[in-house]
Amino acid sequence: MRENDIFDLSGKVILITGGAGYLGSAMSEAVAKYGANVVIASRNITKCSALASDLNDRYGGKCLGLQCDITKTSDIEALVCEIYNKYGHIDGLINNASGSTPGFIENFADEDWEKGINESVNSVFRVTKAVLPYMIKGSSGSIVNISSMYGVVAPDPKVYNGDVKLNNPANYGVGKAGIIQFTKYIAAYYGRVGIRCNAIVPGPFPHPIVQKNSDFVSKLADKTMLGRIGKPHELQGIAVLLLSDAASYITGQSLCIDGGWTSW
Repeated sequence: MRENDIFDLSGKVILITGGAGYLGSAMSEAVAKYGANVVIASRNITKCSALASDLNDRYGGKCLGLQCDITKTSDIEALVCEIYNKYGHIDGLINNASGSTPGFIENFADEDWEKGINESVNSVFRVTKAVLPYMIKGSSGSIVNISSMYGVVAPDPKVYNGDVKLNNPANYGVGKAGIIQFTKYIAAYYGRVGIRCNAIVPGPFPHPIVQKNSDFVSKLADKTMLGRIGKPHELQGIAVLLLSDAASYITGQSLCIDGGWTSW
């Protein structure tokens, strides 16, 4: 890293939930590249550990893969305690892990609806709650929550053509909208103790499995000003920015990385 580089994350400890997934792995790599010790957490310890080892080999850090179910408070508390005991501080958090249940409102069972909410905004609450005391102790920290364009605007039914496998369910957007409000709340109540909180709002970044449906991908692309879907590496810059000193006066914001989707 260059001396006095305002994007430098050297020595910082950053927890990324879902950090070995399609988008999470790109953000994990970017944060490690800028010098951070990345803790990559998800249910799949094999993927997390493999990515952490790869990042250590490439960037010389002290990254770590740990197992955690973000729907379980006991798992989260044990995870955060282990991180603090190992490193002595927690400087950043990317709440990336999420989930939803497919379906349309008229067919949702209560438990299906609640599962989607639980795996999105409720899990962001649980992880943030566990990390906050350690950031308060250190009088600093940056929390980055991953929302979605569907936390800002509604899905266009014409893009999905009634296909339940592709349809973006209502509980997904509701959870992601809640994350944006939660972001503002954290920023407002903890800014005076040195903690910043912002949200990244990705646009269409379909998983490679979904990208096999070229017609659907074409419809997504047509909804953006840039005429294409997003690529995982295009979330790297914003993740590094928000965790670094370059964003020292940015808090309470939701930044759309969506190819212009939400600006029409």
